[in-house]
Amino acid sequence: MRRRFEEIEEELKNRLLHMGSLAEEMIHLAVTGLFERTDKFIQQVFDREKEVNKLHIEVDDRCLKLLALYQPASSDLRFIMAAVKINSDLERIGDQAVNVTQTSQFFIHNPPLEKKLFDIPRMAQLATQMLKESLDAFVNKDVELARMVMTRDSEEDELKRGAFNDLLKLMQSDPSTIQRALGLILISRNLERIADHATNIAEDVIFMVLGKDIRHHAEDETEENRIPGS
Repeated sequence: MRRRFEEIEEELKNRLLHMGSLAEEMIHLAVTGLFERTDKFIQQVFDREKEVNKLHIEVDDRCLKLLALYQPASSDLRFIMAAVKINSDLERIGDQAVNVTQTSQFFIHNPPLEKKLFDIPRMAQLATQMLKESLDAFVNKDVELARMVMTRDSEEDELKRGAFNDLLKLMQSDPSTIQRALGLILISRNLERIADHATNIAEDVIFMVLGKDIRHHAEDETEENRIPGS
């Protein structure tokens, strides 16, 4: 029975990695379309979204079967809980990539802005890197890498704030740019959300490996409230 559980666990990992790979491709295609001002990648993004959605259902189904058939405890249970949450985050990352693609359509069919894309290329690169490293941390049960991913979330937030402020100034100085600038603000928000989901995956890795729930700084609060000498 244990061997069968491990086989299904490995299948789950492979499916989640495949979802992650598809999500990375979707981000790359979406932002490449934006950077190159072309809509030739739209259908590829939508095709991959269908695959991601199919895998989303398959992974949830396998997790439920593992719970029902094997009634796992301890680290096995934490793995299944992490897999369910990572599955959800990957599906939402795919949704954010679709949103970038859809918003890009107005932008690329209108004259480019003078400063072009502001901090958005760096945001896209960082979000993709965070996603890749969070999945590497999951596969290798690498807590240090997971924590590294989490530290990068603040950098993504700062880039989003910088892009927002620059675009706001642009709209104030030139009202004709408002619609295009608003589109870029929405895209920066999509990329920031992708980074948030990558951070969620990193948090789930730490929970899976250490059994610590560190969402919303819970780990810090635990340390602060610990009874001296305990």
